[in-house]
Parts: sequence; C-alpha cells; structure tokens
Amino acid sequence: MTAPFYVAPEQMMQDRADYARKGIARGRALVACTYDEGILLCAENPSRMLRKISEIYDRIAFAGVGKYNEFDQLRIAGVRHADLKGFSFSREDVDARSLANQYAQMLGQVFTHEMKPMEVEILVAEIGREPSGDQLFHILYDGTLIDETGWCVLGGEAEAIGARMQEQWIEGGSFAGALSAAVGALAGPDRSLVVSEIEVAVLDRSGMRRAFRRVEDEDVTMILGASDVAHDT
Repeated sequence: MTAPFYVAPEQMMQDRADYARKGIARGRALVACTYDEGILLCAENPSRMLRKISEIYDRIAFAGVGKYNEFDQLRIAGVRHADLKGFSFSREDVDARSLANQYAQMLGQVFTHEMKPMEVEILVAEIGREPSGDQLFHILYDGTLIDETGWCVLGGEAEAIGARMQEQWIEGGSFAGALSAAVGALAGPDRSLVVSEIEVAVLDRSGMRRAFRRVEDEDVTMILGASDVAHDT
C-alpha cells in the first residue's frame, strides 16, 4: 500500500498565504483615510460597472481588492447580516466592529479548511458622530483583523503606497487634502492617474442617517484641479 503524500501543516499554510498574496498583488490598490468631516475611500478602478467601494449600512462602508467575485460575495453577505441584525434589534445595533469580526471568521475558516483561500483584502469603515469615533477595520485573506488608525492601504504595492501616504496625509485635514494625498499615493512619482480610472466615495459625518455617497468624476476633477497626480481625458 502506497503511503499518503504528506505536507507539513506549516508548509501548507505558507503555500496558501503565498497564493493569496500573489493574487491580491495583481490587482489595483485602494486607500482609505479620515479627514475632518468623514472618511474617504479612493480606489484605482478603470471599470465603470464593477465597484470596489459600496455601502453596507447607514454609516458603514465596505471596500475590497483582489478577486472581484470573491469580495463581492463578502459584500452581499455583509449587507444581509446588517439588514437582519437591524431588523431584529435596532439600526443602532449594527456596527462595523461586529461585522468585521464576522468577516474575519469567514475568511479564517476558508483559509484554514478550504483547498483555495480567498484572494481578497477587505475594509469595513464606520463613521462616528465625532472624529474620535471613526473606525477602519482591515481584514486580510487569512482572517487577520487589523484596527487601523487614520489611514490604510489595501492591495498591490501596499508598502510603497503606504510610505507615500504617510508623507502626504494630514490628520484632521480637509477633504481636498485627503483626496490629493490618496490619489498621489496611488499614482506614485512615475505616472499620473486619469480621473475616470479613480473610484471615490465618502462617509460624510454631516449626513442625517445614511452617510455613504459617491463622488462623481466632475467633482474629483474640480477638487484636484490642475494637480499632476490626476487629470481628465
């Protein structure tokens, strides 16, 4: 009888992690950061139909990078979870922390028990009534949950983009400053981004209930003006 092929658990986990990281790195990155009146989410996304950034609930946003069909499944699951909890209890009981924990458990379960891990990184963001209440939860492909402060980067070349974001982002700054910093960090020194290839959305603290809104290309162009990091076609 032939002995079964053996792979050490450590090697199996390492192979899965490498596979997931390579898949995520092939995609375009996303930056999220706080500003004085809310939270900005900015992604490099040339598609006009497939969205990386979406609303989950009244004051909660979802963003994902990597394999689109996989993080969109997670988005749908999050919407259903939030709607059910809000209906069963109250709308105030739906929060980003519990939602992020649910996502972390789902991704961790898939990473540990399935043959192929999900090739995704996701972000759950919640706007507070005050800036101190803003929350950014970054969840990795293996279920690792990171409570980010101020800003975070998801996707390919995250280290280089993060270094540029660290230099350009100003805590408590304006929306225009946050957008310029995010687009500049995504573009880098060697290229410029066309406005039509940028997806921008915000969680606006001044909203009465629903805080999520998309920022149209015309508004992005007006805010960035004649900046070298982005221009319209």
